[in-house]
Amino acid sequence: MEMRPMRDRIILHCDLNGFFASVEELNHPEVGGRPMAVCGDPELRHGIVLAKNEAAKKFGVSTGETIWSARRKCPDLILLPSHHDEYRKYSVLANGVYCSFTPRVERFGIDESWLDVSHAAKDFREGGLLADKIRETVKKKLGLTLSVGVSFNKVFAKLGSDFKKPDATTVFGRDSVENVIWKLPVSNLLYVGKNTCLKLSRMGVRTIGDLAKCSKGRLERAFGKFGACLHDSANGLDDSPVNFWGEEEEAKSVGNSITFRRDLKGAEEIKIGLGLVADKVSERLVLRNLKAGMIRVVLKDPEFRTLSRQEILPIPTNLRKDLISESFKLVEKFWNLESPVRLLGISAGELTGAESEFQAELFPEKSREKLEAAERAMQTVRRKFGRDSIQFGNSIGSGL
Repeated sequence: MEMRPMRDRIILHCDLNGFFASVEELNHPEVGGRPMAVCGDPELRHGIVLAKNEAAKKFGVSTGETIWSARRKCPDLILLPSHHDEYRKYSVLANGVYCSFTPRVERFGIDESWLDVSHAAKDFREGGLLADKIRETVKKKLGLTLSVGVSFNKVFAKLGSDFKKPDATTVFGRDSVENVIWKLPVSNLLYVGKNTCLKLSRMGVRTIGDLAKCSKGRLERAFGKFGACLHDSANGLDDSPVNFWGEEEEAKSVGNSITFRRDLKGAEEIKIGLGLVADKVSERLVLRNLKAGMIRVVLKDPEFRTLSRQEILPIPTNLRKDLISESFKLVEKFWNLESPVRLLGISAGELTGAESEFQAELFPEKSREKLEAAERAMQTVRRKFGRDSIQFGNSIGSGL
């Protein structure tokens, strides 16, 4: 009996265009199409651009640069503060639209989702028409635009949504693999960051096609198991499913607390204590590939009175340095630093995938990607040799 070939899946990747800036434009019609950027703190000369609209993009304003730099390019740039509650609200509404088309909707950060519409579209032409209908529905109901990629797997669908922006549908069928996809820079491929791209370049791999033709063994020797994943992704062999909406219960928060052997007093000791707590929270976030958009700090005094406060972070993060800095700012607001502290706790909430829209830097003098890579490397060493194999200098000998 002759076996009939299986029909290709029809996978969509929906990416809300300039999401934060688009939401702010909805809430600030007075912007009126003029150049605008969303910033962590518009009052700070060295604040960071979190997002920009299309008008600002034409002036060369980029995500992650300082406000000072952005205003040199565009002196009339309108600056607006971020409103993360609004972004989360619109993210939920957008995914609600997606769920009206298919039950298989898997969120990938706050502004991106994969959809499996194989039940509703029999081929890529129908998949493209359905993607257009989804874009029209989101625009009509929410006033936001989407770029949608259509392909036979999640990796190539995301390539499609990145290929043409804003407000566009790109279909990558089987015939697009060699004709279009393999000609794209390897840096366009999902999970290929700057360090991986540099290492691949040294191996003579500069396009996705180069990567596809590179032997899996050579890639595994260079990157371990990740090398095999890179090879399969470039060759269109990603068969990972799109989860049903709500299929996997998302973690609501990641936290840690420590009751210290002696009371902490003063800014220096409290900072050291927060560092010890943040170390574990950061480790858990990195290992689960998550970033926190909110932190909650809890303190107990020697009489076990408890105080807690929470705050939205300017940029989602899993970096220990960020967690310490932001939690200490919060403590300073509601605690007398000379009062004794018996317990400190940090809880990270509003969790998103580590691949998020935020590529900005809280610390402009250092590459955020290098900091995150260092955190991951540290956790790898600790898993292999134990937590005590790497410690931070200010905690050694503190007696806490």
